[in-house]
Amino acid sequence: MGHEEHRREGPRQVRLAVITASDTRGEAEDASGAYLRAQAGAAGHPVVLYRVVKDEPEAIRAALAAAHAAGAQAVLVNGGTGIAARDRTYEAVAGLLEKRLDGFGELFRMLSFGEIGAAAMMSRAVAGVWRGAAVFSMPGSTAAVRLAWEKLVAPELPHLVRELEKDRKGSAAPGG
Repeated sequence: MGHEEHRREGPRQVRLAVITASDTRGEAEDASGAYLRAQAGAAGHPVVLYRVVKDEPEAIRAALAAAHAAGAQAVLVNGGTGIAARDRTYEAVAGLLEKRLDGFGELFRMLSFGEIGAAAMMSRAVAGVWRGAAVFSMPGSTAAVRLAWEKLVAPELPHLVRELEKDRKGSAAPGG
């Protein structure tokens, strides 16, 4: 089966969680979170959880746990992926991932390089699998979130979730 067929076999709806990690933004100022929620809705994906949390590992991990409890199949985390002392989202997310999708960060930085040049190397965007869900952690700027959503997340989200669901169903089978 080819890649396009795999894409088409993915679920039409993916339950998403959107988590914004910021020490300065609340829901009213969260343009990046609003963008992700709007794009999810436009694509037919329900947002089962939305939170703005401080860029503190404990708060981020608690929000991820809440996303899991809400049944999210994918979690979109934005903010806190830079190199400033307060940017701690990468550590909180990367430390939980059971499987890393290194290509997400690599491709995100490559695409960012085309838009912002060498500063793209300072992004610590990361993705992987945690508790059966896809987790994407990206910078908090709306331009970065748009780039990640349009070029990487949205095109492969159903396919990725299909693969994760296949694993879950396979492991539930006798002897699986």
